[in-house]
Amino acid sequence: MSSTGPEAAHPSSDPAPSGSLEREIRAEIADAEREDRPIRRMLRTARAWVARHPRIEVAYRVAVALVGTIMTLGGLVLVPLPGPGWLVVFLGLAVLGTEFHWARRLSGWVKRMLDRFWQWWRQRRAARVAREARAE
Repeated sequence: MSSTGPEAAHPSSDPAPSGSLEREIRAEIADAEREDRPIRRMLRTARAWVARHPRIEVAYRVAVALVGTIMTLGGLVLVPLPGPGWLVVFLGLAVLGTEFHWARRLSGWVKRMLDRFWQWWRQRRAARVAREARAE
């Protein structure tokens, strides 16, 4: 049950997004994650160059680990505050995911759990509105 493509972040077993804005955002994300985008080709070429130089590769992996960890931990600190907490967490995991497979898997899992939470939250809110409407 472990898939590694875009389906891992958005399982097909989930119900369809509730609004057209949400569908549009998901489509834009899927489009941005395409492998044939020019920026992705350029980054793969640069990463191949780094891989040919062992000392630079070690320094690069350490730098990625530090930047990604700082961003992720900083985002977790920001989550309870108003602002872009989850966005910073996902950006940090994305940075880590460029070099570490465990971070890609963790990011997919966190996205699925957050999606499940928001689905539960919408259902809970709809049930509360329905109860209040019946009470009136």
